[in-house]
Amino acid sequence: MKTAELIQEIQRLPIEKRIYIIEKTMHSMLDDNSKNKIMMAAEALYEDYCSDEELTVFTDLDQENFYEAR
Repeated sequence: MKTAELIQEIQRLPIEKRIYIIEKTMHSMLDDNSKNKIMMAAEALYEDYCSDEELTVFTDLDQENFYEAR
């Protein structure tokens, strides 16, 4: 379906359903934007985590069992 056809179909819907479509579209755009920012940050810090032991010192504990203190 082409963009113009899609817009025509949306315009035929009742206002409540149009608002629903807008909300879902906006949420998906925000989710995509957040994922992109996280990926960019991870890529920017990748070299630091590979070479700086101070940033990864606690990963030595990853294989240890964890017991919650109560």
